[in-house]
Amino acid sequence: MSALRALRRRLLTPSMSETLMETRGFRVKNEAGKELLETVGRMFLTGYAFAVEARHPRDAEEHLEKLPTRFKGFAYEGAGMGFAVLDGMPFGHSRHVEQFLEGRAADHIYMVYVGIGWAMARLPRFCWPKSASTDPLLRWLVLDGYGFHQAYFKTDKYVHGQYVDRDFPWPAEGPRAYTNRALDQGIGRAMWFVGGTDAEYVADLIDGFAEHRREDLYAGAGLAATYAGGVTEDELELFRQRSGRHAGVVAQAGAFAAEARVKAGLLVPHTGLATQVFCGTTPEKAAQVTQDVRPAPPITDGAEPAFELWRQAIARQFVHQEGVGS
Repeated sequence: MSALRALRRRLLTPSMSETLMETRGFRVKNEAGKELLETVGRMFLTGYAFAVEARHPRDAEEHLEKLPTRFKGFAYEGAGMGFAVLDGMPFGHSRHVEQFLEGRAADHIYMVYVGIGWAMARLPRFCWPKSASTDPLLRWLVLDGYGFHQAYFKTDKYVHGQYVDRDFPWPAEGPRAYTNRALDQGIGRAMWFVGGTDAEYVADLIDGFAEHRREDLYAGAGLAATYAGGVTEDELELFRQRSGRHAGVVAQAGAFAAEARVKAGLLVPHTGLATQVFCGTTPEKAAQVTQDVRPAPPITDGAEPAFELWRQAIARQFVHQEGVGS
């Protein structure tokens, strides 16, 4: 059985070369930025490989916990994709993600949900998870993951061509009108990678999109800047200034990124640098804001999903602070 699992890993795991900046044709700002982003890609695929070879999710967890703090979250994201791919296979059971989230992955739930979106981008639609099986507040992060995947691997179409997925069929619940906004949040996050962490170049890319899309694109890129890093304080300030009237959602996204790292015990210095610039506070306090205004269950969606109302409530906490949203 271990030999079969190793074969499954080899057959299902993408090549590490797919994450190279040269392969992707992404901008290279400098060698440090290149090394950072390529390491993120390697750690993502490492987590994915752990998942598809694991006998049980807890076996993958043992390997994931040994990875470096800065990159562990990306590996959990990759593992989320791997287990979601296994759930979509016509053989075996379909509770891999559920079982994964019963362990330490619960602290990485935001990243795992994004990983599910990656899997959906690789699976036929009839193999997608039922949206009713996902958390009603967080399910929009799955679309963030899908949007990231498409912008990362189909950059000419989704970034330079500014493609819009019309009539996207997931989730079955909630306002369909919000679907493309959630996808754009993932596309914006991927643009931080496409732009090689070059804050000005990323802002230029975003400003080339239709005005109604920029808010979510800036939010996605701001989340990546906070979670992944790769920039100095001056570059973060430049990005905040370039976001203009969208600085509030950049702060919100920075707070989301801080909460993802705080919840998982993965705080690193660049996260604090980013929350100081974007949110005007520490990552711990920014993360606490997200929890202070988090919608209480039961979650019900109206014209706007509870997830978006949550984002707006977070942004309002920061938008009037000195230097934020001005």
